Amino acid sequence: MTDTARESVAASLEQDGVQSHLNPPPSYDLTDHPVPTGREEVWRFTPLKRLRGLLDGEPSAASLRWETELPGGVTLTEVTGDEAVGLGELGPNDRPSALAVAHAGGARLLDVPADLELDEPVVLHLHGESADDLVWGRLVVRIGAHARATVVINHTGSARYSAITTVLVGDGASVNVLTLQDWDDDAVHLGRDAIRVGRDASVRHTAISFGGDLVRLHANVEYAAPGGEAELLGLYFADEGQHLEHRLFADHNAPRTRSNVLYKGALQGEGAHTVWIGNVLIRKVAEGIETYEENRNLVLSDGCQADSVPNLEIETGEIEGAGHASATARFDDEQLFYLRSRGVSEKESRRLVVHGFFNDLIRKVGIPSIEERLLATVEAELAKNVLRDVDA
Repeated sequence: MTDTARESVAASLEQDGVQSHLNPPPSYDLTDHPVPTGREEVWRFTPLKRLRGLLDGEPSAASLRWETELPGGVTLTEVTGDEAVGLGELGPNDRPSALAVAHAGGARLLDVPADLELDEPVVLHLHGESADDLVWGRLVVRIGAHARATVVINHTGSARYSAITTVLVGDGASVNVLTLQDWDDDAVHLGRDAIRVGRDASVRHTAISFGGDLVRLHANVEYAAPGGEAELLGLYFADEGQHLEHRLFADHNAPRTRSNVLYKGALQGEGAHTVWIGNVLIRKVAEGIETYEENRNLVLSDGCQADSVPNLEIETGEIEGAGHASATARFDDEQLFYLRSRGVSEKESRRLVVHGFFNDLIRKVGIPSIEERLLATVEAELAKNVLRDVDA
């Protein structure tokens, strides 16, 4: 490396507000988020023609139907856009989330007060009526200091839906956030979940995607102070023609913070396509951090495509540990042989291998009713293709 190049790198590391090349800086100005062409690195995996106008920015008064289960002490209220910003909303960093801010007509605030410890989950059921409906969404979830809560956001029905969600986790708080994409086959969903973790707080974010024609989700996490921990989990199962895309970004902008990412997916049927992009930025100030990201994909039939790209951007060597792993494979022949040699039928063997692949992650969900629902959904997905023509 030349002296000039070395000085250039050193100068860039000293700059405040360094951004990852995969995560543009946030901005509420739509002109900072031009319509993508598909040649950009952050859009090259996404079939833009299937977004059906979501990037055009057309205003719409359509909405999803909300049904809520709110334990005592938890409130859901309407706030203005300016109030959402004042609460500490994490600004949009791509065109879909910027359009959601511009056209949602205010925001909803889900508020869990400080020191409240909930035994039952907060559940938001969001249902779309038609794939012709264009819907913009904006939600702020505020978890007060030292509170304990589980929040479930369940998407069903159909719509063309783009939403931005901010999760603000107070100091010493602990929250489990789960988003479930169980859309009808013609739905399109673009979403950004941005999380800020307070001092010594912990958050688990789980994204589960089964339904929809095209689902493209971001989960971003940053830290307000040292000591925060984040676990980002995901599970997806793509069928014929489906496009399921998950993009992760852990921004270690404070020292002594932790992040762990684990996503698992399965694919079956002609044209099934999954995309997983993981990225961790370890800033110069982030000494003593620990991070790991992992993605596993199981290809169950011919004609599928799984793209998996882990990334690490490191600006300091004073860390506890950083790593990543990615693997995409078909059925393990040795596992199948082991089961068949012990008298297990081919259909049951294949079923057991897939359930074993997902089971450890499903058990991390922490909500028994959701875990049982996911196991049943995996069974239903297998029946569509992998087990359909296999003799018992």
